[in-house]
Amino acid sequence: AQNVIQDQPDTSSQLGQSVTLNCRYATTWSSHYYMFWYKLLPNGEMIYLIGQASSGQNARNGRYSVNFQKARKSISLTISDLQLEDSAEYFFYTKLLSLHLVLSLNLL
Repeated sequence: AQNVIQDQPDTSSQLGQSVTLNCRYATTWSSHYYMFWYKLLPNGEMIYLIGQASSGQNARNGRYSVNFQKARKSISLTISDLQLEDSAEYFFYTKLLSLHLVLSLNLL
């Protein structure tokens, strides 16, 4: 059985600050796999943000960085220097777990 545990349904932050989106998952996988973060735009477009390999070092892509702890089945996405366009719904994806909403981020 595979599922995703959302640690928080939504959160708020301020422009220029950083925010961390936490996600835990339950799976029987033991081999190599990939995980991805996306955000959903108001027009319905899904935007790729960053990917993480289960056997790789923590990924970084511009303002996005991942903290992955395989033993704890925990993965978080940190967004730094928050901008207005960061207000969105964020999704965690792996091939076997499908797409899961992690949280809605609202900037104050």
